[in-house]
Amino acid sequence: MTAQPLTPAVPDPAATPVRVRFCPSPTGTPHVGLIRTALFNWAHARHTGGTMVFRVEDTDTLRDSEESYQQLLEALHWLGIDWDEGVETGGPHGPYRQSERLGIYADVTARLREHGAVYECYSTPEEVEARHRAAGRDPKLGYDNFDRDLTPEQVAAYRAEGREPVLRFRMPDEDIVVTDMIRGEIVFRAGSIPDFVVVRANGQPLYTLTNPVDDALMEITQVLRGEDLLSSTPRQIALFRVLVELGIATCVPEYGHLPYVMGEGNKKLSKRDPESSLFHLKDSGFVPEGLLNYLALLGWSLSADEDVFTVEQLVAHFDVHDVLANPARFDLKKATAINGTHVRMLDPQDFRDRLVPYLRAAGVVGESLDERENEILDRAAPLVQERMNLLGEAPELLSFLFAGDDGIEIADDARKQLKDSAGEVLRAALAALEPLTEWTAPALETALREAIVDGLGIKPRLAFGPVRTAVSGRRISPPLFESMEILGRESSLTRLRALAAELG
Repeated sequence: MTAQPLTPAVPDPAATPVRVRFCPSPTGTPHVGLIRTALFNWAHARHTGGTMVFRVEDTDTLRDSEESYQQLLEALHWLGIDWDEGVETGGPHGPYRQSERLGIYADVTARLREHGAVYECYSTPEEVEARHRAAGRDPKLGYDNFDRDLTPEQVAAYRAEGREPVLRFRMPDEDIVVTDMIRGEIVFRAGSIPDFVVVRANGQPLYTLTNPVDDALMEITQVLRGEDLLSSTPRQIALFRVLVELGIATCVPEYGHLPYVMGEGNKKLSKRDPESSLFHLKDSGFVPEGLLNYLALLGWSLSADEDVFTVEQLVAHFDVHDVLANPARFDLKKATAINGTHVRMLDPQDFRDRLVPYLRAAGVVGESLDERENEILDRAAPLVQERMNLLGEAPELLSFLFAGDDGIEIADDARKQLKDSAGEVLRAALAALEPLTEWTAPALETALREAIVDGLGIKPRLAFGPVRTAVSGRRISPPLFESMEILGRESSLTRLRALAAELG
């Protein structure tokens, strides 16, 4: 009789409230792929009115760190990805850090042993490889299930040698069928997956045990995770079937494997790639709204012709079944452009306030703004909101407005574009501005146009470059006349005189 495929019972979406989880290991700094996983779980939970669980897989004492844990919290808080149960929040299924659940894993392991689902394995990797070679098989095939049915005498002999066994899970002799929410039906053939280790010889439980046990006890209904974990899914489903038999789990969750995020050259985006670092993107000036929008596009879209949408629109329309299986490419230029759209969508006062940390980090302003600095920022922020894609551009664009007149340094690219006529232009500008009684942008523009465009016959496109360079030190700045109005008469004239004198 042919064995029937193992097709696990999954929760009925209509009858079972959605429960998803985000369960990172606190190693390194948060990266784009990890946060995309958190976002899709969060969007699915919020769209369905379900529950988001945030637990931490921190049993790797060599790699896990409290610093990384705090960075995870900071990243999620910054992006506005919240959770209903988990670390820092609590809930009925705690504790939510695996390092605090070791007793639970020990109890489940004991029940699995009693059930016969796991067994002691004494084979060393060298012995497994030797057996493959002796049988003419590929020595890299992995474990050969040799220890499944050891006799008491064999166990005693291994014990006498001082060997400590690992515990392996006994894989079923059937095909395992996964109905992936994103990829459709995937069949793992019987015998293609060897029995796998769930507990090390020192008693430490492995991810292969702790992850599905936590999913079972926390009643997770859907598992959305990266494509790189697909190979572990048949193992987890097989273990889940036993957990259901033991009454530890009520059902097997549905699985959906999110596409790879690719970087330059169509290589998988590495944690070490600068553009994959969440905090690098934050420091460069991404706003949460823009970054969340772009991360959602890494495998999903609102519609074929809508790349820009709000978080509220994402939640309203997100359907995990619409996520594409094909790899998604992280395009920094597109991400930056989308972020720029969200920057321009910000409330003006909100935009103004968000510039302050970037100005402070660059040393443009101190810890607190004085009355004059607040006035400058109030008047300057509207001039640049339509021109910026990243908030990190603020120091380059605005620092000249906060600097002392003797602190203006002419940038190399600005100096190179000065024509031989620059000195003459500045002298004409000074002659026109010094007697001016009304220091407003319209009055400044009229006076300078008459003096330089009409008086010197210089084309409007080139006429004001030397003036801009004198007052800002830059080739590109916020609107010139409005900037000079903010600077005021004395600062503007002082800066014009300084460059005029330098040029002779």
